[in-house]
Amino acid sequence: MLRVGLSGGIGSGKSTVARRLAEHGAVVIDADRLAREVVEPGTDGLREVVAAFGEDVLDAHGALNRAALAAKVFGDEQALATLNGITHPRIAARTAELIAAAPEDAIVVHDVPLLVEKEMAPLYHLVLIVHADVDQRLARLRGRGMAEDDARRRIAAQADDDRRRAVADVWLDNSGTPDLVLARVDALWADRLVRYEANVRLRRHASGPPIVVPYDETWPVQAARVAARIRLAAGGRRVEHIGSTSVPGLAAKDVLDFQLAVTSLDEAAELEEALTQAGFPGLGIGEDTVRHGGDDQSRWLKRLHAGADPGRRVNLHVRVEGGPGWTWAMRFRDWLRADARARDEYAAVKRELSERHRGDADGFAYGDAKEPWMDAATARMDAFYRDGHTS
Repeated sequence: MLRVGLSGGIGSGKSTVARRLAEHGAVVIDADRLAREVVEPGTDGLREVVAAFGEDVLDAHGALNRAALAAKVFGDEQALATLNGITHPRIAARTAELIAAAPEDAIVVHDVPLLVEKEMAPLYHLVLIVHADVDQRLARLRGRGMAEDDARRRIAAQADDDRRRAVADVWLDNSGTPDLVLARVDALWADRLVRYEANVRLRRHASGPPIVVPYDETWPVQAARVAARIRLAAGGRRVEHIGSTSVPGLAAKDVLDFQLAVTSLDEAAELEEALTQAGFPGLGIGEDTVRHGGDDQSRWLKRLHAGADPGRRVNLHVRVEGGPGWTWAMRFRDWLRADARARDEYAAVKRELSERHRGDADGFAYGDAKEPWMDAATARMDAFYRDGHTS
């Protein structure tokens, strides 16, 4: 099962995207619809709302008068907290029921207007954000009969574009005609979502040739999103962005590398299923190259995971925090960040080897070919730290 979070500002056209995903076969769970269901006439939710806010929040037919309730909670944090305390647990329970009832191979799309505001992004394998320019959103809202002042207040009360972009694995621009965004949704479904779901279900990781590309300024933001998912799946353990994509300005393969801190490899094994379900299937025990002569190879063991998302490749090294493999990865990253000459030299080596091994489907030959440079670099790095630099 693939869990997809869908969000966007009011008037962005999120419902258009949700309907298209449903047409493709997604199981769409609409948070707004559930919010209405849990306070329908005859429900315990409605009875609690009336007890908290009074009979005047009901209309003549005994149903919830949403405008009357909104007038009581708008701008009143305590009142809003009371309402949320009534509705949110019920919405969450109903959401869990619907997810549990979905088929094993389902792509479940959770349509949540306040996904960003509630900091829910790490809960999903992928987050889709639907965007539209403010003028376009205002025009759509006016077309629904909403007064412009009200529309502007609602837009201002929601997360801004910067916050949305920070959590968006996919940014769907819906400022134009509907056919444009629908075409993007169709391609997303076929090229990424279907393949991602199959990889998660079959415990496969995404792979590709070792093509080195110029540094991407968005890598740190992408890494923060992925790290948050790993951290949640691993119960809050420490996650570090390492490898070439963690070094500003360094050309690299478009693969994000992370290491996850554990106290032992037994603990690492206990996390395997949770990481796999989060989209990072396990690849078993791995061995880091021993970088210090005479050291015991067993101290350099780790567990390996890799990302299942075909649109965002990830390597995850689960290492004992403070062990030699963990420490070397951190020191190497920080040395390259501090030493421009070493960084430029490493970039040249990587480019040359990526061209030589362009046909390498999994990147192993490329990695092996870097070892002579890495061995020499270790000595230079050790000298760097002996000279008083700190990592």
